[in-house]
Amino acid sequence: MVKIEKTEWRGWPNCYRMANGSMELIITSDIGPRIMRCGFEGGANLFKVYEDQAGKSGEPAWQLRGGHRVWIAPEHRVLTYAPDNSPVAVEVQEGALIATADPEPTTGIRKQLMVRMNATEAKAEVTHRYRNTLPFAIEFAAWAPTMMAQNGTAVTGFPPRGTHPENLEPSNPLIMWPFTDLRDPRWIFLRKYLVLRQDPANRNPTKLGHFNPKTWAAYLLGSDLFVKKYQAAPGLSYPDMGCSYQTFTRDDMLEMETLGPITRVAPGEWLEHKEQWFLYGNISAHKWDENELDRILLPLPGLFVG
Repeated sequence: MVKIEKTEWRGWPNCYRMANGSMELIITSDIGPRIMRCGFEGGANLFKVYEDQAGKSGEPAWQLRGGHRVWIAPEHRVLTYAPDNSPVAVEVQEGALIATADPEPTTGIRKQLMVRMNATEAKAEVTHRYRNTLPFAIEFAAWAPTMMAQNGTAVTGFPPRGTHPENLEPSNPLIMWPFTDLRDPRWIFLRKYLVLRQDPANRNPTKLGHFNPKTWAAYLLGSDLFVKKYQAAPGLSYPDMGCSYQTFTRDDMLEMETLGPITRVAPGEWLEHKEQWFLYGNISAHKWDENELDRILLPLPGLFVG
């Protein structure tokens, strides 16, 4: 059974705790909409929280803050970074919570998070919704970045691999940013997997993106594994040269980000982007190679591994 209760958390007096005896989420209403905690009940928070920004609100500029947020793509210095530092309205339903912000003055978009937790298992559905409140149509893509805590390792999977000369068509893009250095030791390139380690001693930012119709990402922190997945749509136009997934890290955090297609949204319409979240415990990785990742990931129910 899912229990939802109002609580103070990290200095924010109006947070909501969702828990089912296994998984625990904390959603703020003092800012956001953001999910600031995800972990097992009584366990560590797998999400990054910036302690100097915890409990604060009302800042005029966008704040890193931490947690999971609702963004728009392609990345724009003003529109993407619209501040989410004001209170949001919260509606509690059976097993679900809906957090809705006021329309953003800079974009005209009203952002909403709908979180529905499974009654007994450590999984949840997170729906990101965007309503165009402007009197004209606008184009943008849903962007769902999750900011992970330090000292973990992220893994994502490519579409199914093939052989030559049987498979001559390309399977997916692999997208770089100008600051990406493929010599960076935090990257591990495997046949089916892309691995990125979070290293608190390495301040250099690095980022890669790719497209997979069955987009998924996993983050191992200690023995806890957080997984999120998203069903992308081949044939549509995705941001940043065709990314349904991006991952970024530097010394203070690591982000796992899914993206939706660029969509023309008419006045009054909503755009939706859904992720499925899972937690798995007692996971150990002895080395980051293909066989070890197969051992960890292939038995997980519902995970897209090509």
